[in-house]
Amino acid sequence: MSKSVETDWKDCDLVERIPGKMGGQPVIKGTRVRAQTIIKNFEAGLSVEELEENWPELPRSTITELIDFYHSHTPQPQ
Repeated sequence: MSKSVETDWKDCDLVERIPGKMGGQPVIKGTRVRAQTIIKNFEAGLSVEELEENWPELPRSTITELIDFYHSHTPQPQ
């Protein structure tokens, strides 16, 4: 059984945490879209194009940068 690893978003310029907004969860700046929601959907098989269709308020560049940040800053579970 693998352990779930939490991403540290503090160094990601695309993400903010605001107390009282979405329970203080990391969200994409200027939105109420949780960063982890985008990542989970991508990991579940949605393409960048499908993510863009589902969240039209997010530019493609934001989606791809978020995914790139996640992959370069999240330790993989052992």
